[in-house]
Amino acid sequence: MGDRSIAKYKSRQFAVRIVRLYQYLCSEKREFILSKQLLRCGTSIGANIAESECAVSKKDFLNKIYIALKECSETQYWLQLLYETDFLTQMEYRSMQSDCEELRRILSATTRTLQSKLSREP
Repeated sequence: MGDRSIAKYKSRQFAVRIVRLYQYLCSEKREFILSKQLLRCGTSIGANIAESECAVSKKDFLNKIYIALKECSETQYWLQLLYETDFLTQMEYRSMQSDCEELRRILSATTRTLQSKLSREP
């Protein structure tokens, strides 16, 4: 599996976890504001990776991956905030944060590699 395939697969699996976490936070914790932010950015990671597949240029592709990386960082922020306000247990937080950090590392490495390749092109 190449980096793109891994990122696509992992981002979809992560999005499923985010949707389920959103459902849990709404139904069990009665939390609707922070969880909505988490839902938006957590599912946007995979959406931007999917959108990158139809990029019109390498630069456009890189831009979509950068957006996915930014959404991943924002997701980490909302997860931490939900944990620090006692909506997530330490175990729930660590599990989600671990998956999100793995995605962030993949996307970060992808952007560095692409940026390096683009800077060498005439």
